[in-house]
Amino acid sequence: MNFSSKLLEQAVAEFGRLPGVGQKTALRLVLHLLKQPEADVTRFTAALDRLKQEIRYCATCHNISDNAVCEICASHKRDKGLICVVEDTRDVMAIENTNQYHGVYHVLGGLISPMDGIGPSDLQIDSLIKRIDAGAGEVQEVILALSATMEGDTTIFYLYKKLKDFGVQISTIARGIAFGGELEYVDEVTLGRSIATRVPYERSIA
Repeated sequence: MNFSSKLLEQAVAEFGRLPGVGQKTALRLVLHLLKQPEADVTRFTAALDRLKQEIRYCATCHNISDNAVCEICASHKRDKGLICVVEDTRDVMAIENTNQYHGVYHVLGGLISPMDGIGPSDLQIDSLIKRIDAGAGEVQEVILALSATMEGDTTIFYLYKKLKDFGVQISTIARGIAFGGELEYVDEVTLGRSIATRVPYERSIA
């Protein structure tokens, strides 16, 4: 693609680095911004600057937060004895949208994937184990709500081996979700039903 301006080319190249954004889409976005009032563009870039500089991760569950402890972990209305383990923040949002879950979360920050060089030490697994150990007697159940993929199943099996001796119930979401499906793309009704009809992990591998 030939550009009439180096500044335009650089801006398109930066937008093109975003996941799922090709060069044509990047160009369309940049041209759209150029047509907007300067105040709108300034507000847009300021929001991105603040996001990068001020965003925090919850010290308890590792979800994206504005504060040291996220609103879910800080809420007295949430069941602290029920921890739902998810891959990332998108999954927290997807489950929250179902209005079927009232426990707390633990965000791993990814899935075990040897092919991609991601091992257990690259994820928030140790902090999950410490969290359950520290909350001995309080934590009653851990729901492993991970995507129905090879990486998701590998991570679930690893977590089960690490957690099975803590005396807490370990369950997985019901497989109304097709294999290969990621939670963020599952409709709210199906996801909510999968949470509500979760099954003990031992039964799922029997």
